[in-house]
Amino acid sequence: MYTTPQLILKYFYYFISASSSKGHGVHSPFVFDFITGVLNDRNRYYAYSEIERVRNELKENETELAVLDLGAGLSGNRKIKHIAQRSLKPPKYAQLLFRMVNYYQPASVIELGTSLGITTAYLAAANTSRQVYTLEGAPGIAALAQKNFERLRLSNIQQITGNFDDTLAPLLDGIEKAGFVFIDGNHRKEPTLRYFQQLLPYVDDQSILVFDDIHWSAEMEDAWKELIRHPSVTCSIDLFFIGIILCSSDFKEKQHFTIRF
Repeated sequence: MYTTPQLILKYFYYFISASSSKGHGVHSPFVFDFITGVLNDRNRYYAYSEIERVRNELKENETELAVLDLGAGLSGNRKIKHIAQRSLKPPKYAQLLFRMVNYYQPASVIELGTSLGITTAYLAAANTSRQVYTLEGAPGIAALAQKNFERLRLSNIQQITGNFDDTLAPLLDGIEKAGFVFIDGNHRKEPTLRYFQQLLPYVDDQSILVFDDIHWSAEMEDAWKELIRHPSVTCSIDLFFIGIILCSSDFKEKQHFTIRF
């Protein structure tokens, strides 16, 4: 993991070198549409305030949970508020994921890494007629996330608890296509690339894959570089804290964008 000063420096370089978020000079119809219709959508959707209220309560919760981090091989007790402060995706990005699902209406939504369920709630609230499958390795965290789903009255979430190495393949075997996937767990190069390879047979022209924390460490940056070099990847969008990948035949040649957000 990069230190805070290293991340600040990297973000500064990204910010000054990235393309404008206005869409000027972007010749890809999909990416221009994404910028204007999704990235720059300033609407306050109905679900935002309710989900953020749950987030704020979690950030003040002093209760301790037994936490097992399968990726790091660590276990111990942690306060819920510390998990919330460290692990939850900021509203800016969680709400972007909401807008993506709301705009593109994918047939299925998969999340690797439920955490406390805030991002999951955004994914589910964006289209309550579609099932969201969310995978979490830590049973204690998964149980709390389930309570949050119930509080938010979200019944279109199927939570699967266990190691991704054991749970992802059976899930994929039970669905036809991976419409929208958010990979937010086990932030290391080898597992990230392995999850991508597992997902590939279930990806089609409409599929959207979102990878979290692509600049979180040198290892994750290497994973991102390898992902966008993959022959199946035809378009990528680097938003610094998340990266978006498409494997669509609509792109006749590889296109890679770094966009300010």
